[in-house]
Amino acid sequence: MGKLIIDTDPGVDDAFAIALAARDPEVELLGVTTVFGNVPLEHTTRNALRLLSLCERTEVPVAAGAGRPLVHPGMPPEETVHGADGLSGRSHTLPGHPHGLDERHAVTLLADLLHTATEPVTLAPIGPLTNIATLLAAHPWAKAKIDRIVLMGGGTEGGNVTPSAEFNISCDPEAAARVFGEDGLRRVLVGLNVTSRTTVDGAWLRSLGESGALGAALCGLVDDYLAHYSSTLGEDAILMHDSLAVAEAIRPGIVHTEELPVQVDTTFGPGRGATIADRRPGASGAHLTEVATGADVPALRELLRSTLTQGR
Repeated sequence: MGKLIIDTDPGVDDAFAIALAARDPEVELLGVTTVFGNVPLEHTTRNALRLLSLCERTEVPVAAGAGRPLVHPGMPPEETVHGADGLSGRSHTLPGHPHGLDERHAVTLLADLLHTATEPVTLAPIGPLTNIATLLAAHPWAKAKIDRIVLMGGGTEGGNVTPSAEFNISCDPEAAARVFGEDGLRRVLVGLNVTSRTTVDGAWLRSLGESGALGAALCGLVDDYLAHYSSTLGEDAILMHDSLAVAEAIRPGIVHTEELPVQVDTTFGPGRGATIADRRPGASGAHLTEVATGADVPALRELLRSTLTQGR
């Protein structure tokens, strides 16, 4: 794995995903950009800074981006999932960041990092796609510097905030449509149809929590998230949606994909925010996306365990 930038809205599952990339010695984490989503932008930005401080990666720049969707007002975040601060009310337990926020806007930081990169960069957006859509609109040259965009969002079997739409895509369908409609861009869609199987149970979490300071701190953030998923799944477990996308970004092949045309529904009917993959025989289109159809979930659990329990 080479160079990586994460665009994120932390979020409990984002926290584990950021830590995975930040602690992997094979990953050159160039930067982290933040976007509204699980909680408002001020919270996602603070959480990203504190998570990098926890992971002892304070040299990685953090820049704040979009605080709202591109066009239409979005739905308010569902605070019962991640807690009012995004981290089960425990953000204050993480260490403060000694340098603070990069003064550049997230899109400017993305453009600067891509411009100076000497090899193609992987982008891992694990929140709404507003920053990425703005980057592609404002800096068309950036596509040539992007290796892959590996994103967590959407799905081919329905949604989680509406019958059709997954949360990240539903936050800004117009931004997602821009990203999926861009020519000359390699995309990997890691959606609910695969992330809904990425459970780690209470025993796994307790083991990680007993492994050291990093594991204990991360597991200390899960209470609200665990309560939500214990209720919806009917078992003592959480889903690692964003970690699967970041794992694919840094370990290509952990998800299995099928190349399909994908469109995003931007109408105002019941399908708004749906990611529609065309599976008709012979279907083709200019905007093909590698759609995740399966994942090696045991490998994901082991990658998380091994990375989060070792020093960098």
